[in-house]
Amino acid sequence: MTKPNLPSDRLVFEQLARNFENSAGQPVESRWRWLVAAHIVGQQEFAMHWRTHLAMLGFAVNSRDYPEVAGQLLRLALVPFGHLLRRLPAGNTGRATVNAFQPMPLDPLIQRLISDTRQQIVRGS
Repeated sequence: MTKPNLPSDRLVFEQLARNFENSAGQPVESRWRWLVAAHIVGQQEFAMHWRTHLAMLGFAVNSRDYPEVAGQLLRLALVPFGHLLRRLPAGNTGRATVNAFQPMPLDPLIQRLISDTRQQIVRGS
């Protein structure tokens, strides 16, 4: 039995990032879900991980969520160390509301966003 030809994490990450950009006008928490999904997909690759936290920082600034701004600044400082030490907690949302070192079970809603995005790429839509 062969595996279906699934899109790479980079393609999924890029689509999730576009979905975030295209979600302007949606409620703030709905928009955060796109960034969290992108974080989970891209966390294992430095450039995608860094880019997600930059986007999270920018969104927190635009939302005037100053505790999140502070948390994202800390996470941006930690990203290089996490990659050097290979200490990247699986499933972590990347938000300031959670421990930066804590592995987390994947939220079903975020898992669905990721799965639906993969399927959209496969279908070419």
